[in-house]
Amino acid sequence: MNGDQRRTPSKVADDRASLASFLDYQRATLAMKCQGLTAEQLKEKAVPTSGLSLLGLVRHAAEVERSWFRMVLSGEQSPAMWPAVDGVFGEFHVDDADVDEAFTLWCEACEGSRGVTDAFESLDDTVEFRGENISLRYVLTHMIEEYARHNGHADLLREAIDGSVGE
Repeated sequence: MNGDQRRTPSKVADDRASLASFLDYQRATLAMKCQGLTAEQLKEKAVPTSGLSLLGLVRHAAEVERSWFRMVLSGEQSPAMWPAVDGVFGEFHVDDADVDEAFTLWCEACEGSRGVTDAFESLDDTVEFRGENISLRYVLTHMIEEYARHNGHADLLREAIDGSVGE
């Protein structure tokens, strides 16, 4: 794959800058895995019985950004962008999905998440959500884990689509 636009996180940054930059690196990795593919390729399923596709991962990332940053950290009422269908996350139903809309909503969600992060004074600041205290540090760490896990899926999907492998 060419056109790697990722910025390598600093090896000496403080905790906040480190977590934010690792999350942005993971976001950029997902974008890179999707780069240069057609709408049809982005919608290709891992296996016929699975809903997993690169476009589904992008839409899932948008939903996860929305839920953790807008709902949990900001306390907003924010309905799902793609409601569940037959008990399955709606974001993975991509046959009729609009690729440009998905990427736009994901980019907007990421930008909104950065704004929410910037509004917190400290990584240790907490909010109460469903009876639990949750810190900004936890959310950022969880989001890095979420993207890293799904970027592993994206690696396999991309390799199956066109043989591209990468970091």
